[in-house]
Amino acid sequence: MNFSITGRRIEITDAIRDSARRKADKLPRFHNNISRVEVLDEGSTAGRFTVEVIANGEREELILAKETRAEMYTAMDAAFHKMVRQLKKKKEKQRDNKHSGAPRPELLGSPEQEDVA
Repeated sequence: MNFSITGRRIEITDAIRDSARRKADKLPRFHNNISRVEVLDEGSTAGRFTVEVIANGEREELILAKETRAEMYTAMDAAFHKMVRQLKKKKEKQRDNKHSGAPRPELLGSPEQEDVA
């Protein structure tokens, strides 16, 4: 899995990089096809931090989680938590769609019998 972290108006320290890396390494547990995770950390002049987590799946659309908080690590935790919820929901939908082959009630009726006279 590819991993990248980018900082806008903030310096990415080794501690921030390691924390994001540990959290990103856990994401494939929740969805199998994750091939790339990108983390964007943005600081603002108002003292708030925005963290975006973007997950790329093989042959799938992007999944984005974005959080803004007063502290960098709480914003990162919240964004990864949101990403986990989205991945679980996506996995459940795929699983439900795959196993929704239950017979329809209108097809379960008795076969029509022909009148033989």
